[in-house]
Amino acid sequence: MGNKKKVSIIAETSTPASMKTKAYEKELRRLHVELVKLQRWVVAKGLKVCIVFEGRDGAGKGGTIKAITERVSPRVFRVVALPAPTEREKSQLYLQRYIRHLPAAGEIVIFDRSWYNRAGVERVMGFCTEEQVEKFLDGTPLVERSMVESGIILLKYWLEVTPKEQERRLRDRIDDGRKIWKLSPMDIKSFNLWDEYTQARDAMFAATDTAWAPWFVARSEDKKRVRLNIISHLLSHIPYKDLPMEPVKLPKRKIGKIKPVDYPFRFIPELF
Repeated sequence: MGNKKKVSIIAETSTPASMKTKAYEKELRRLHVELVKLQRWVVAKGLKVCIVFEGRDGAGKGGTIKAITERVSPRVFRVVALPAPTEREKSQLYLQRYIRHLPAAGEIVIFDRSWYNRAGVERVMGFCTEEQVEKFLDGTPLVERSMVESGIILLKYWLEVTPKEQERRLRDRIDDGRKIWKLSPMDIKSFNLWDEYTQARDAMFAATDTAWAPWFVARSEDKKRVRLNIISHLLSHIPYKDLPMEPVKLPKRKIGKIKPVDYPFRFIPELF
């Protein structure tokens, strides 16, 4: 079953200089406009889009997802980031807790880690048996084929980061009070398991990189570049058009007919 084949290790190549913030913001603004056009098209045509983000800790999945969703409606672009399974969920069919979150018509669902936890974190950390992993790798291509045949547009992204950059980002989380919440005990435990994660990644690609649901790899050394590259890529893989809009004009307001109530409002302190 599946599409098992030999996978070569992703080669490290030199990366261009870090992208300037001004250039990044200009291009991101343009892409945000396109995402809004895509959003309107998905709703109008009842499309079902599922986007999966996977990668090592610190690869940049969360920041990329935030860049995608910060200017669109959360009712259309829905982010799914599931916690550890409950005891009840552990007794269910493995994919059951994920299937319930798949998109309906007019929705784009983004998985911040997905059912591929079984092929990565669970396998490396020993949370499942090798037999369970093999069954997962055998069955997942068939499940994804069913998803695609049902009309779901499925995009799977792997964010690839180097050991040096990953370590820099994880250390930054320790030193930055805004990011410390991102550093979980699991990140610490898996820090010295780079080779094991590489082996698990390659096995996952070999089994699940199929013609109907291929893996797309994005180098994430430069966070700005990877965000722009992924948004551009997903826009090119979801056919959409710019739907015409009726011109919008605000009506003339009539203010002053009602006298404000003299109420002791509790204004917050104006510290700034």
